[in-house]
Amino acid sequence: MPVVDMPEEDLLRHRVTTPEPDDLDEWWAARLAETSAAASPPVLTPHEPDLYRPLVVHDVEFSGAHGHPVRGWYLRPAGDDPLPVVVTYIGYGGGRGVPAQHTLLPSLGFAQFVMDSRAQGGRWSVGATADAGPGTGPEHPGVMTRGISSPEGYYYTRLFLDAARAVDVVAELPGVDPGRIAVTGGSQGGALALAAAALRADRVKVCHSDVPFLCDLHRAVRIGTTPPYTEISDFLAQHDALVPTALNTLRYVDCALLARRITAPTLFSVGLMDETCPPSTVYAAYHEVRAPKEITVSPFGKHTTPTSHLETQLRHLRQHL
Repeated sequence: MPVVDMPEEDLLRHRVTTPEPDDLDEWWAARLAETSAAASPPVLTPHEPDLYRPLVVHDVEFSGAHGHPVRGWYLRPAGDDPLPVVVTYIGYGGGRGVPAQHTLLPSLGFAQFVMDSRAQGGRWSVGATADAGPGTGPEHPGVMTRGISSPEGYYYTRLFLDAARAVDVVAELPGVDPGRIAVTGGSQGGALALAAAALRADRVKVCHSDVPFLCDLHRAVRIGTTPPYTEISDFLAQHDALVPTALNTLRYVDCALLARRITAPTLFSVGLMDETCPPSTVYAAYHEVRAPKEITVSPFGKHTTPTSHLETQLRHLRQHL
């Protein structure tokens, strides 16, 4: 792929190329209902209170897709006042890490919930959640083709359901104002933020999505020249007969299509030299959001955001949450 996959003026016109399934809303509603029906109450365990004071930290286990246990961290300032909460999702290959990696927002007066990514946490940040329940654990990732032969069995269907359930769970946590829930993440985490804001549009009030993955997937898997998208293109290069089936599965987890359902003010970021999540795919999702939206554009940005973007996000949170 060239360093910039489209001239900037074309990015402003580009629209998603993945066709939306006719049953997308009904299909996700059925999956969400099944997941809610299988859920058990979350379990909160205090974590290292002497180490993290004056913050309060809990290790949380909650029910994700199919009732599978998913882990997370819940951090907040001390006290009992209901606080706005930010649900944070993790990039590809990483897990929830340790609480010390997530203390910025709690130090500024926000509660924060950090969702672990099932079957990841083996590449750059530790995790603690298996994909299919007890008996397995975090893995070195390579999940892009796991279950790709059907939308119901696809890995990202499960991960999106986990992300939506995390929003439901935080709304019931002690010390949370359920009317002030934000979602945030970068890359895969940015995709999960978009998915959660779409699937739980009734609860999510702010969405931050940095250099998001899993957008305009029919284009992304054709032009992406680096992992993780090449996991799919390399696989399909050896499995010609599965191409129509796989492309149909991807339509159900395309965040550019789901973005049409977002009602929360949304802040994107994009790097115009990003080869991991090509900028045209990010713009495809951005253009589909019908709620108030902004995008931070880094002309020389790769698959990162400038440090100053942290303050842009904080201003956006203060304004809308």
